[in-house]
Amino acid sequence: MVNCPICGENIDLSKINIHLDKCEIQHRRNSKELEQSKATPSSNDESDISQPQHEVITIKEEEENYDNISTQKNATKTHGTNALSSLLSGNKIKNKERQRTYHYQPSPQITTPSSSPKISNTTTVPSIKRDRDEEIIESNQDFKKTKNNTIEQLKLTCHLPLSERLRPTDISNYIGQSHLVGEHGILRGYLKHGRIPSLILWGYPGTGKTTLARILAKNAHLRFIEMSGVMNGVSDCKKAFEEANNEMKLTRKPTIIFVDEIHRFSKNQQDIFLNYVERGVIILIGATTENPSFNVNKALLSRCRVFVLEKLNDDEMRLLIGRGLVEINKVRKLVYNTNVLKLSKDAIDWIASVADGDGRLALGCIELIDSNFIKETTCSTPDDVTVDDVKNILKKSTVLYDRVGDAHYDTISAFHKSIRGSNPDAAMYYLARMLNGGEDPLYIARRMIRIASEDIGVLDDSCLPFAISAYQAVQFVGLPEADLALVHCAVKLARAPKSVEIYRGWKEMKSWMAGHGIEGAEIPMHLRNAPTKLMSDLGYSKGYKYNPNFKNGMVQQTYFPESVGEKVFLNHEHLGDKIDPDL
Repeated sequence: MVNCPICGENIDLSKINIHLDKCEIQHRRNSKELEQSKATPSSNDESDISQPQHEVITIKEEEENYDNISTQKNATKTHGTNALSSLLSGNKIKNKERQRTYHYQPSPQITTPSSSPKISNTTTVPSIKRDRDEEIIESNQDFKKTKNNTIEQLKLTCHLPLSERLRPTDISNYIGQSHLVGEHGILRGYLKHGRIPSLILWGYPGTGKTTLARILAKNAHLRFIEMSGVMNGVSDCKKAFEEANNEMKLTRKPTIIFVDEIHRFSKNQQDIFLNYVERGVIILIGATTENPSFNVNKALLSRCRVFVLEKLNDDEMRLLIGRGLVEINKVRKLVYNTNVLKLSKDAIDWIASVADGDGRLALGCIELIDSNFIKETTCSTPDDVTVDDVKNILKKSTVLYDRVGDAHYDTISAFHKSIRGSNPDAAMYYLARMLNGGEDPLYIARRMIRIASEDIGVLDDSCLPFAISAYQAVQFVGLPEADLALVHCAVKLARAPKSVEIYRGWKEMKSWMAGHGIEGAEIPMHLRNAPTKLMSDLGYSKGYKYNPNFKNGMVQQTYFPESVGEKVFLNHEHLGDKIDPDL
């Protein structure tokens, strides 16, 4: 559900565009009705002079009312009628049929000689109609005031990135991390009681680490200092610690220090936090995209609780994209007076998929689409911007790499097959595509460990430990420095001799076992271990021939269960025997 920028009503995301059109039409209709109510003549009902003043009347109605009084009483002009005639002549109305309204202060009541009844010289609006008009006027005034305030606020903030404009300040508007801030989440208790320990927030980019830290600090009602591992250094930290010491002396309350990208501080620089965290002078909240086990000082890590933030799921991504569209459409409609941006459901789903749980990336895509369609004025249906339109826009501005869709699997498959085909140049090309598209380097390193056993195997036993070393290099160094370690491993694997003997043998064995249901076959007694005398007495390990005691380790002994019999899965064939006709 999202809030309508015109009426404030909660509307389902799929219906928000249609509602915006209807809401704008209704607002125009209300304004037109108000104007008509002001221009329509009042009722001819007579009322006493005690009715409220400043009622809307017309000159024509007042003339007709005076003529009726004169006819009924056939009276001469009194001082009251002279006053009224003077009023009429003073207005100098040349065309009596023309209607003109004005605010009128009623004069004293018009009377004839003492025998004549009191007759009012004004016509009044019925109280029901007057109340209704007043309500319309008040509601429209409130609406205009709210709208003007909204427009002014949008003008002040529309230059900010969309992710910053949508950053929530309250946990009720926070999207994601239900395992931490949900009903039974551990951070929910911290928020409820306003007491938080020193902690480290670890998660992928765009998962809400900074926002969550600010919300925690706000609920704690403590002094809050925000720093960055990129922008600030040790001298800035010392200055913050001095301020925290003064705060503790004056108020006996600690200071919350939030350090974004805390892993950018070296482990020696991180030591500066230890004493102040230990004494309770500060409450440290660190945010990092890197594994704290490798990038945060062990002593500091032991004093902080680590919370893992997960990627936003598809539903959460769609909700975030919906909020982004509402915010963009507010600016388009109220600030720039242009058309409403409308995305199809498939387009929203595709953006959520491409962003891969990164909320900031998804909002950035929405901003790019908004910029591309800022001059379009022909949109008339809810599905004007299709998924193909979105793909074309993002292709022009960013490297299009879907880390959870077809591009993800297609590229890693091409990389694997290039190594299998002993083409190191193609392997480097697909490796570069994945790294430029933001693929997780550890995912690539894990795939090369698999390749070392699946496609090379026993023909070059050095490839497996080499691939494991490449994985560790990525862990320890990280990108961009670790890119050459990945290239090194990929080229070695591509140039190594290939063997699929163990891969095919293992695959055949699993298929055979699943088809014959022999997982529970009894293990031969001579192969069983006998760690106790009782088990030895029962025949465990009896008759087993210890191979190292025999010449060349050769003995006559069965190893398969008796019900299974001897089987051969490895046939010493490393590759097939087919010939490519295109060679």
